[in-house]
Amino acid sequence: MRALTPIFLSLCVAATAWAQRADPNFDPMKDVSLRFEKGAVVLGVPVGAHLKASFMDVKKQAGPGTLKMGKLPPTTAKDELGDGIWHGQVKVPVSGEGLSGTVTLQVTYQPCTEGEGGVCFPPTTRSLDVRASDIPPEKPAEKLPVSPLDKATEAPKVEAAPMAAPSVLMAQTATSAPGTHTGLLLSLLLVFLAGMAASLTPCVYPMIPITMAIVGAKGGGKARGFALSVALVLGMAVTYTTLGVLAAKSGAAFGAFAQKPAFLIPVSVLFAAFALSLFGAFEIALPPSLAMKLQGDGSRKGFGGAFVMGLVLGPLSAPCVGPVIGTVLVGIAQQGDVWLGGLQLFVFSLGMGVLFMTVGTFSAALPRSGEWLTRFKQIMGLVVLGFAAWNVRLVVPEWANFTMWTLVMLAGSAVFGLFEAADDLVGQFRKSLAILMVAFAVLLGVRATETFLRVELLPRGGAAAAQEDHAGWMAQDLEGALVKAKAERKLVLVDIYAEWCAQCKELDEKTWPDAGVKQWIAQNAVAIRIDTDAQRKDLAAKLQIRSYPTVILMDAEGKELRRILGFQKPETMKAWLEGK
Repeated sequence: MRALTPIFLSLCVAATAWAQRADPNFDPMKDVSLRFEKGAVVLGVPVGAHLKASFMDVKKQAGPGTLKMGKLPPTTAKDELGDGIWHGQVKVPVSGEGLSGTVTLQVTYQPCTEGEGGVCFPPTTRSLDVRASDIPPEKPAEKLPVSPLDKATEAPKVEAAPMAAPSVLMAQTATSAPGTHTGLLLSLLLVFLAGMAASLTPCVYPMIPITMAIVGAKGGGKARGFALSVALVLGMAVTYTTLGVLAAKSGAAFGAFAQKPAFLIPVSVLFAAFALSLFGAFEIALPPSLAMKLQGDGSRKGFGGAFVMGLVLGPLSAPCVGPVIGTVLVGIAQQGDVWLGGLQLFVFSLGMGVLFMTVGTFSAALPRSGEWLTRFKQIMGLVVLGFAAWNVRLVVPEWANFTMWTLVMLAGSAVFGLFEAADDLVGQFRKSLAILMVAFAVLLGVRATETFLRVELLPRGGAAAAQEDHAGWMAQDLEGALVKAKAERKLVLVDIYAEWCAQCKELDEKTWPDAGVKQWIAQNAVAIRIDTDAQRKDLAAKLQIRSYPTVILMDAEGKELRRILGFQKPETMKAWLEGK
């Protein structure tokens, strides 16, 4: 038995390694199941594969009536690009109006395989015939509401996930039933803190003692002060919860559109405008006449008056709270969950009401507003500006990404007092931080210049090594690479990629920077990267590209010697290059 133990362990290790390899025979048409069931298009992939959410779409091919794709279900994980993906089975709800006979649906999806040799296939479209009577109407009968906490504790019905990279496994774990519950509580905590931060803005903070005096909370005892404060906060909650519900209802129509550039870029422009407002460039203010009507000129004492005062406090605080709550509302619209949207804005109003209840109950004297409050407002603007840059990180060119973060760092240096005198220890600390942010801005600006002009100005290391390597590769010009290879008597190494391909990014970060692989390429081949999905579509059919990434080795005449599909580890790629 002792002699057999090492053999058994070796077999287990070998089996595990083999299980992590992608299925080389995966067919995006045959291996993705497609059927219609209970008002939804049901797609399924085997273990070791997933579907990307960003390309999921269902349309009607022809005929009378209209068809609408419903809200996509939550994804079960994310790939290396940060895009949402589904493992196992996914149900895409649809509804229709005026349909008759047999309806032909056009279902578009994008499958990818995982592990070593994993590839991403181009978006695939298949037809599915469905009886019109099986498609529910666009306005189905309302069902009894389910609380968001109940929803959060429901375990998603997903088949066993494949053995994948640690990042994928961690993402899957985070979206399991307990993780979803924890995620809900964390999101509510963040929204609550955002509400507290909003109450510290210059448009709200100075109004707190004045407002509590108007409603009569001061001088009436702690119990009455607390009760009046609660009434005021409930009035605020009605206003903000209504906004949350409206945002979620509008978001229900977004679906996969909320993950595409046509949505993300305008949203980031909106965030940038919010940030400029918080920096003091302009104010999001109500017309003076409307503000006066909402404010009124009489005393609003009593519980009814406190409630009404809470109702109008939201519009009155729009100049400062607008950017903060606008950011929250956009996030709610992307989720499209009515109950969760209402709950998040209710919690936001509770966070905003903490100081109101504290002052109303204990008649606490708040610190005077002043420079600290203005700087706090600017820091909030910096956070919103950073989120604007982060929101589009995957849909803009790399040079634009570096440029945006350069601007964020420069704005941060101004916020922390780069051009101000440092008279005390706090001022010196702020100025040091501002100088550090300028240094980061300079580095990011250099990176933006490098990626835009395709030059090398600074040495690189780590994950950026792949970009350094590609700066020395040819791009898109296969004809030029063949001419160069013939002149240098070398082979041609062609890396076929697509911008949406997560495995291509993994190949860039883990395989091409390897010293052994780089050495072989430098000695034996002219390397070129080609995007046959967007830039050189004419080569996709000529080179017979069915999936991404595909790596082809050819001679200087353009004759293919061999090819390898999907992500490969450095040692596997080097052995393949050497013909082993």
